[in-house]
Amino acid sequence: MDFDDELRLIVTEDQNGMRLDRCLAELDEEHSRSFLQKLIEQGEVYLNGKNVKAKDQVKTGDEVYVCLPPVKELVAEPENIPLDILYEDEDLLVVNKGKGMVVHPAPGHPSGTLVNAVLFHCGGQLSGINGILRPGIVHRIDQDTTGAIVVCKNDMSHHALAEQLAVHSITRRYHAIVQGGFASDEGTVDKPIGRNPADRKKMAVNEKNGRRAVTHYRVLQRFSGATYVECSLETGRTHQIRVHMASIGHPLLGDLVYGSGKNPYHLQGQALHAKILGFIHPGTGKYMEFDAPLPDYFVELLEKLA
Repeated sequence: MDFDDELRLIVTEDQNGMRLDRCLAELDEEHSRSFLQKLIEQGEVYLNGKNVKAKDQVKTGDEVYVCLPPVKELVAEPENIPLDILYEDEDLLVVNKGKGMVVHPAPGHPSGTLVNAVLFHCGGQLSGINGILRPGIVHRIDQDTTGAIVVCKNDMSHHALAEQLAVHSITRRYHAIVQGGFASDEGTVDKPIGRNPADRKKMAVNEKNGRRAVTHYRVLQRFSGATYVECSLETGRTHQIRVHMASIGHPLLGDLVYGSGKNPYHLQGQALHAKILGFIHPGTGKYMEFDAPLPDYFVELLEKLA
């Protein structure tokens, strides 16, 4: 078999005796272990020229060849997906994003995203500043975070809102339910956030290579073993609230990435909702503020805790 165009990897001493799938995941950081396992099952991975199984062990010096499928170019297509629209005019719309919805297409999520839904709703009329995969998207919220997000219909509104984000003048207040109790009713977390050096897929408080991140919080309601809080963002780093709350010993309920891994309330991801979003309208110059109602799961969780 001709391996000239295939991915060729050499097993090092660090991987000696490992399962093939685990070894591949360590040697090839660009692809997930599950993706590589599928390739092994499909017979697209060769160990010293022979097909093998995921559980087979490798030895130092072994040659592994991976036949990667051609990369499919992602294109955001309009999809008829219902939207909870809080506000809309000729320049922008504010959407109350549901749980489990990804904001824009990405590997692993080529469709069913907010962008796909908004493209259909707006007939393709969105700003093009962020390209074909993120048209109209000025800011993002995580897949399992619900709440208010603004989408721009033209480049003028996109530029104006991006400038407000850059100078931290946009109001963003989130409601969260976190583990444990607080000694005081309010506080501030001022810790830089960057990639976790031990796991590049996660963020962490990173004093050396992180960017400044500031979260203000205040207690809304106290429960036994949990607290309902409001978090106001002064900056907008990836996973900021989740990382900051975990860093002070109060990870969000349901957060299996930054929490303890326990999920007694069987939540689909973190209990976090983008409640208040406020900004100066790019067309009128007037300040506008939107309040996204809490989702049903959040309300039911508060009732269980009370």
